[in-house]
Amino acid sequence: MIDFMRVYADNAATTPISRAALEAMLPWLSEKCGNPSSLHGFGQEAARELSASRGTVAEAIGARPQEIYFTSGGSEADNQAILSAAHAGARGGKKHIISSAFEHHAVLHTLDALSAEGFEVTLLDVHSDGLVRMDELRAALRGDTVLVSVMLANNEIGTVQPVSEIGSLCRGRGVLFHTDAVQAVGHIPVNVEEMNIDLMSMSAHKFHGPKGVGALYVRSGVPLEPLIRGGAQERGKRAGTENVAGIIGMAAALREAASDMGKNAVYVSALRGRLAGALSKIPHSKINGSQSRCLPGTLNMCFEGIEGESLLLLLNEYGIASSSGSACTSGSLEPSHVLLALGLSHELAHGSLRLSLSSYNTPEEIDHIISCVPKAVSRLRDMSPVWEELENGKRKHCV
Repeated sequence: MIDFMRVYADNAATTPISRAALEAMLPWLSEKCGNPSSLHGFGQEAARELSASRGTVAEAIGARPQEIYFTSGGSEADNQAILSAAHAGARGGKKHIISSAFEHHAVLHTLDALSAEGFEVTLLDVHSDGLVRMDELRAALRGDTVLVSVMLANNEIGTVQPVSEIGSLCRGRGVLFHTDAVQAVGHIPVNVEEMNIDLMSMSAHKFHGPKGVGALYVRSGVPLEPLIRGGAQERGKRAGTENVAGIIGMAAALREAASDMGKNAVYVSALRGRLAGALSKIPHSKINGSQSRCLPGTLNMCFEGIEGESLLLLLNEYGIASSSGSACTSGSLEPSHVLLALGLSHELAHGSLRLSLSSYNTPEEIDHIISCVPKAVSRLRDMSPVWEELENGKRKHCV
């Protein structure tokens, strides 16, 4: 008999929408239908709500309302920020960009496109703890460097980068600094002024807001070019009728997240700590990334001798929603580029599991995960020829 309890532990992928966000959105999904660009009363009511939401988002990150541009999410914001900075630099003869080896693909693929345009990209190592080194960044900076883009918190292992120091260095060298803060905003304190950030991406569905809406912070004076053309919305930088309901939901969710951040971080960190302590007792397992500089709720582990996708499917039978560092790409299983950037072998990286928690999780749910993961790992190892070879001494254990 398989133990079963429905547990959602994949909050780094997306979070359940909060009641506050849902209730704020409902009128704008039903009777309130105005277009913010319209001059009549319906439209102007929508315009006022749009303006108020912009102010709420700005306040939560220490910005000014006019520095907030609403987007469809973090990927669009990453693309617009990086392309804008790069093209502005190219006009001044600067075509060198620095990033890290384990950025989200919204950043890495945009950098690939810029490489095809003739830009030179330097990817910093993140080492076994998942952190960039300031001396290596300092050494990589050049006279023609136009942009540094380093994510605030990693989406797979949850490590939090020294963004304030990075921003300060960039500011002192006259280099624009962009950070993908999709995983961080709403979970840890973020202040764009104190952190010396020029451009920052965020996404509502990572902090209990709706899917399909996000924002890009752009410091006043930093050039921004539109990705989408056709209208004057978002001060001419993002054409298309605004997603009023989504933006209102985003603002409501972020207001709530900012208000409850301290107590939520303490609660979620305790859940994660108990989970990490219990699962690390599984033989030949390891926790990935720094444990001192990490998000409150993200735990990434590798279990030697198994395959991550199989572990996900087996945990799903126990009712546990989780994710893996492995991904199915073009029909062949490839290990996570994030885990490979930490220096893990392909074999070990294949056996990864990400459990990402929120304040919605309960201690009883953590107990269920602690009960089920060891059984699932053991069951998979019993079927694994790789594990048999490891146990028989035909192969050496990595961990």
